[in-house]
Amino acid sequence: MPRLSLSLVAALGMAAPGQAADLAAAGEQTDDIIVSGRAGKLYRTDTTEIGRGAADPLDIPQSVQILTADLIRDQGARDITDLYRNVAGVSASQYATVTYRGFRQDGSFYDGLRGDPFQGFAVPSLFSIERVEFLKGPVGMLYGASAPGGMINYVTKKPLDHFAASLRAIGGNFSRYGASGEVTGPLDTDGVFAGRLGAFYENLHTIQTNSRSQSFVADGGLATRLGPDTKLTTQLTHFRQHLPGRFRGIPLDANGDFAADRTWNHLEPTDFSKLNGTVAQARLDHKASDALSFNLSSRWFRYREHQEYHEPRPVTDSDGDGILDTVPREYRSQRYDIEGVTVVGTVTATFDTGPLRHTITAGGDWYWQRSQLDSIAVRAGVSSLSLQDPVYGQTSRADYDFSTGTPERADTRSHRYGVYAQDQIDIGRFIFVGGVREDWFDDSDPAAGQPREAGRRTSWRTGAIYKPMKRVSLYASYSQSFEPQSPSSQNPAVGGPFAPVASQQVEAGVKGEFLGGALQPTLAVYRIVRRGIVQADPDLPPVNGVDQLSPVGEVTSKGVEATLAADITRDWVVTANYAYNDARITDSAPGAAIDNSVGGRFPNAPQHQAGLWSRYQVRRLDAAIALGGQYVSSQLARSGTRMHGFTIFDASITKSLGFADVMVRVENIFDKAYATSAFDARRGAFVGRARTVFVELRRDF
Repeated sequence: MPRLSLSLVAALGMAAPGQAADLAAAGEQTDDIIVSGRAGKLYRTDTTEIGRGAADPLDIPQSVQILTADLIRDQGARDITDLYRNVAGVSASQYATVTYRGFRQDGSFYDGLRGDPFQGFAVPSLFSIERVEFLKGPVGMLYGASAPGGMINYVTKKPLDHFAASLRAIGGNFSRYGASGEVTGPLDTDGVFAGRLGAFYENLHTIQTNSRSQSFVADGGLATRLGPDTKLTTQLTHFRQHLPGRFRGIPLDANGDFAADRTWNHLEPTDFSKLNGTVAQARLDHKASDALSFNLSSRWFRYREHQEYHEPRPVTDSDGDGILDTVPREYRSQRYDIEGVTVVGTVTATFDTGPLRHTITAGGDWYWQRSQLDSIAVRAGVSSLSLQDPVYGQTSRADYDFSTGTPERADTRSHRYGVYAQDQIDIGRFIFVGGVREDWFDDSDPAAGQPREAGRRTSWRTGAIYKPMKRVSLYASYSQSFEPQSPSSQNPAVGGPFAPVASQQVEAGVKGEFLGGALQPTLAVYRIVRRGIVQADPDLPPVNGVDQLSPVGEVTSKGVEATLAADITRDWVVTANYAYNDARITDSAPGAAIDNSVGGRFPNAPQHQAGLWSRYQVRRLDAAIALGGQYVSSQLARSGTRMHGFTIFDASITKSLGFADVMVRVENIFDKAYATSAFDARRGAFVGRARTVFVELRRDF
């Protein structure tokens, strides 16, 4: 059995867009725990389809960062929140939501397809994920309606045409235990069929009282070769998450500190959130010739989420001493039923016209989603909870009269479809890219009395790349995206309908590799302007007693991002990243505020982020050690309170035992108490992970 490659610290600074040295030419062993050029070889992907066609990241005129399977494995990452620190310009917001170049973003893509089954309190598991790709900036021309900061694309694991299998077991503090196994390979001697099966389970408590998570994933796939150049891949994934006590945060005081010990929680032992979901996916690939190929793919998902929990209300002063010390609560019972399906077709053609090499990518996509919510909130008879001396277990669901509650129902239907075409022209040292897309969309919510609202939008993307050397790209680009207005803002009674919120970005940068891949820097500068945000306009007189809206809101985000991967010596590898972002309101209705903004700025959007990871291999011991750190500057909560910045460190050691590898990992070495992000004043700030130690035993076959 080949020995596994080493672990990496929970670190940051993954410079995935950097390109690798050719280790095979250097005679290195890439299947040993002792591997030189690790950042250049194992943490890099030289082909991605995030631009709607297979391409080298160096040939994409936007910032691209890719977190590979080796990085995921070496960091011991279990869900996507473990990886944000590796990506310049991306930070945690709420659950699976991120702040991306200054903008809040939720919803992700899978293999380039819409259909995110983690839209509530749940967080995506990484067990069935091969790599995670980040395309930064507006992507409307490629993917239609989307947030301005960029997109996150999960590339799922597919059946392989050769045998491979792995077993993992993990144990650690906070009652952490779990195991996983997967196997893949050919199913017949002719190589027509290949399959994959896998299962994952993990239990983990947190430092907060009544808080833990249980995750289970079962995943399978079948690849069928229908002909020499035709392949059909089908996949089925089922997942369950049980998340008692991982809903809200801890209130902050005026100084930005937690108003209670970080073990405090507003939830009772019986509160829960249960998620059950299933995803089915298929993709047909056909290569008609070296110059023409196409693929057709589809994704269906459905998940049900049931939540019953105590929701915090604004903090109060219970004894009149001027100190906010008690959290009133209400009890919520919520059931979500969400189903969606998407179909995408893409054609790629390559041909020459004189000295110009054209790569034409064209296609279309269609998406439908229905989201149903049945909720009720009860306040009568729900007890409060002290911040300093909480007593749990004194109340439960059985004590509440739901006839006094406030019900809420929603039945939102969303429909998206579009067509696009893009031409990439190669001529000598230059690459030029240009594309256009037309989108149609409609939304409705019959349960809320909101009729169907429809619209359309045209999106453009242009870019140019100059290669002064073969593995160096200087690029500049212009890109657009849009987001349909909410159905409530489209009502003619409030002045609607309105055109979608529109975003545009100008970006320039450099990415490449030097010294045979030993030095891999990337640098990007950008400016994003988001216009057409609907606001209540005090300059407009009410109509029939209803305030009128105007699409006058504007936000501008400017920033710089840099990453570096370097093989300092044969045994020493360092990666680092830094991001600066300044996002603020640049236009608004007089006296009005843009949603979620605080004094012209936005919450959970740090101006500075940095990460460093350093790994050194000890050949004589057949082991490797790693040390990493993460810095995030201060950031605002929605309440206007400024949360403190934080710096945390992590370390790991990996040792080959011959029959298997063992990794020992410590996160937050100095057990720093910190907030990662925040809600508003009553729902508080999320608590950063306390010092966590775990041991993972793993064997690959």
